[in-house]
Amino acid sequence: MILMSMLFSSQNSSAQITTQNLRGVIRDKQSHSPIPGVTVMLLDSTKSIGTLTDVDGQFFIKALPIGRVSIKAILMGYSPVVIRNLILDAGKELVINFDMEEQVSNLKEVVISAGYDKRVALNEMSTVSARSFSVEETNRYAGSLSDPSRMAMNFAGVSVASDSRNDVVIRGNSPTGLLWRMDGVNIPNPNHFGTLGTTGGPVSMLNNNLLDNSDFMTGAFPAEYGNALSGAFDLKMRHGNNEKAEFVGQIGFNGFELGAEGPIGKKKKASYLANYRYSTLGLLNEIGIRFGYSSIPQYQDLSFKIDVPTGIKSGRFTLFGIGGKSYIELLDKDKKEGDFTVSGFAQDTYYRSNMGVVGLSHKLFFNENTSQTIYVAASGTQNIVSVDSLYNNKENKIQRYGNNSSEEKYSFSYNINKKFNSKNTISVGFISDIIHFNYADSVLNNSSYYRVLTDFSGTSALIQGYGSWQHRFSDKVTLNSGLHYQQFLFNNSYAIEPRIGLKWNFLPNQFLSAAAGMHSQIQTMRLYFYETELPDHTYIQTNKNMDMTQSNHYVIAYDNQLSENWRIKVEGYYQDINNVPVETAPSTYSTLNIGADYVSPNEDSLVNNGTGKNIGVEFTLEKFFSKNYYLLLTTSLFDSKYSGSDGVERNTAFNGNYTINLLSGVEFNLDSRKRKVLTLNGKYTLAGGKRYIPIDLEASIVSNETEYNYENAYENKYSDYSRLDVKFGFKLNGKKVTQEWTLDIQNILDSKNVFQQVYNPTTQSIQTEYQLGFFPMVTYRILF
Repeated sequence: MILMSMLFSSQNSSAQITTQNLRGVIRDKQSHSPIPGVTVMLLDSTKSIGTLTDVDGQFFIKALPIGRVSIKAILMGYSPVVIRNLILDAGKELVINFDMEEQVSNLKEVVISAGYDKRVALNEMSTVSARSFSVEETNRYAGSLSDPSRMAMNFAGVSVASDSRNDVVIRGNSPTGLLWRMDGVNIPNPNHFGTLGTTGGPVSMLNNNLLDNSDFMTGAFPAEYGNALSGAFDLKMRHGNNEKAEFVGQIGFNGFELGAEGPIGKKKKASYLANYRYSTLGLLNEIGIRFGYSSIPQYQDLSFKIDVPTGIKSGRFTLFGIGGKSYIELLDKDKKEGDFTVSGFAQDTYYRSNMGVVGLSHKLFFNENTSQTIYVAASGTQNIVSVDSLYNNKENKIQRYGNNSSEEKYSFSYNINKKFNSKNTISVGFISDIIHFNYADSVLNNSSYYRVLTDFSGTSALIQGYGSWQHRFSDKVTLNSGLHYQQFLFNNSYAIEPRIGLKWNFLPNQFLSAAAGMHSQIQTMRLYFYETELPDHTYIQTNKNMDMTQSNHYVIAYDNQLSENWRIKVEGYYQDINNVPVETAPSTYSTLNIGADYVSPNEDSLVNNGTGKNIGVEFTLEKFFSKNYYLLLTTSLFDSKYSGSDGVERNTAFNGNYTINLLSGVEFNLDSRKRKVLTLNGKYTLAGGKRYIPIDLEASIVSNETEYNYENAYENKYSDYSRLDVKFGFKLNGKKVTQEWTLDIQNILDSKNVFQQVYNPTTQSIQTEYQLGFFPMVTYRILF
């Protein structure tokens, strides 16, 4: 009834002019302190509309007509900033926060399209292989499912991993090499149905209704990011509206959700933000609407943020949290040909995962150029798994595998940022993680006894320290340098990692950049505690002394802002990887391939004698949204190799060799007041097929279970991956309510992309399972 009344009221408001407020905060790019006295004016308007930022850097422009607007910010001594194509909706006040950079010498204005400068990251110490992205992109791109991970797959350097999961494969690296960070805190895998040690999953817990503009990095990242080999997702959760209460409701692929935000207290400086979501199929199943499957994914999550600015002397306190629960039963009776979501034959799998993180930060400015930030956080992840094998016409079953494992982490970190002048800025800090491990899993061995895989409970710590220095020789040349240190106290392995990058604006709107750095990562935690079985059925841990894997990144990039709305970027890279764990005996195994099959590795007696290398070139052609349309073309050509303990150089599991993405979209205003907006977005992806280890059919028939031909590991690929997604959208703005309907059609051409090949012991044959076919999804969202 509430939704219907809102729809009715919005329909009857057509005779009224719909307006919305625009406000935000402007800060110094290096010191992060608010800038007072900035002139903010509205562009492309018949009237002269503008304002000044106050002592807290805040600006407010009231009652602007809804639709797209552009603004310009000017202050003597700073490079002017133009922000185009901001979207004003009736149902939500627009808050836009951005930075201005102090000039070393006079420069022309900096033009930012679509609300932010995509050429550079929000982190001022980044030089190459980094870009910021907006929440609008996670909503806009076809096939992204409002998921930041799937949205990032459209960027150069990122490969398509699987339709069923959102693992981010960067430049041929394992998805386990990705670092997740939220509001300055390193967080566990933020995905439902994720396993310990992985970084992806089928459904994201990250709610795009709560995110702010964030950074995505694919190599040679700054010194403050550690314990990662491939890239970093530095996410920001936006502040709630501290002026008025606002609400959001949404129904779609990610679930039924409700969100609220608003001010705390009468002074309207503090704010809250919260969103709860429950799986769509799970809720329908609870109320009795079923689709003939027992394998219904059930999940729910809660995200929140409380922001309390207390003034200059006391600083700003921020509390955020993300938590989620998920459960699914993958039953043999639901197995259908081509259904790759249910793995294995004649077995039932029961899978439960839980994840949660809560973080508190305090930021204090000692003066306008010096600030410190303290972070305290606690997080935890848990997996509970049971796999039952079915016998005697599938009426009897016995547990084949059981797992009840968890990790708990308590973090404390500190950062101090000092801007000495327009040329020099330093950032120094440390991160301390106390980690409690609890691993317990076993597998039935030859139907005679349970072979222990892990059985460990204990506590250790990972400590990291870093320092970064930015020196601007001029407005055209910037040097970023830094040093990162980390040590894993469990076995006292450590790494000292220098980082350096140089950016040169050698011609108007043209940039050359180069960067190099060493990056290290401890191994997947579970591997350290894997048990080696001795002949007398006792166990010892042979992996506990593994060292960190190291990767040296070298990157060079050329960026050309062809015009106000067009840009091209070409980036080449080389990664030299060493200290990779491989087996003591000659084999094809390497931890560089972890994540290809989405299962935890079970290998013992590992030593750091493996190597790897990734080399490639990436091309991006982008037209920012203007004249009611946008375009993005990204192309990645790469080669990813590794060597196991047998000394043979092979393709990694992620060496697809190429990926091409073409995205475009158009927007139509259906009335003069821009209350009704129709959008059409499309995405086409063409990529090299997945590498695989071939099944040895004859050996599998003899043993009655899957046997692999490891000598030819990853030599061949499945056929190339091809997929076209189309997304239709309609937005209706009432007086104070905005409603949106979208139809996102995944794989509209129903392309048959191979997921994997499996051995079927019943038919004694190899079967091919395919990825997602034609799949339409409808989403409804209301803002009020």
